[in-house]
Amino acid sequence: MSSLPSTSVMDAGYLQEKPRTRGFLHIVRHGLGPGTMYVVTYHRLDHKSSRPDPILAEGAEPLIELLEELGVDFRLGEVRGALEDILRLGSANIPDLWFSEEETVRQGLADS
Repeated sequence: MSSLPSTSVMDAGYLQEKPRTRGFLHIVRHGLGPGTMYVVTYHRLDHKSSRPDPILAEGAEPLIELLEELGVDFRLGEVRGALEDILRLGSANIPDLWFSEEETVRQGLADS
């Protein structure tokens, strides 16, 4: 016979989750060809006054690796569209990313 977990077990799992903030990545391309640099910043929607810390990706491959580390889902249409916009227009936003305070510090997107 199966049973549902007790409410204390479910509550414990809920309480362990860290609060996450909503934001978006802004990516700007500088240069063309093999020397292309990308500046990536995470803009938190709940902190309008704080300046985001930029991360530099020196080339397209390091940019893709950085985005993978951040957990960006390349299967989403808006992510693929943003990558196309970066190549075509020079900059783009990847919307609806959620990070905890610790994740932004660990990834270098914010000061500790």
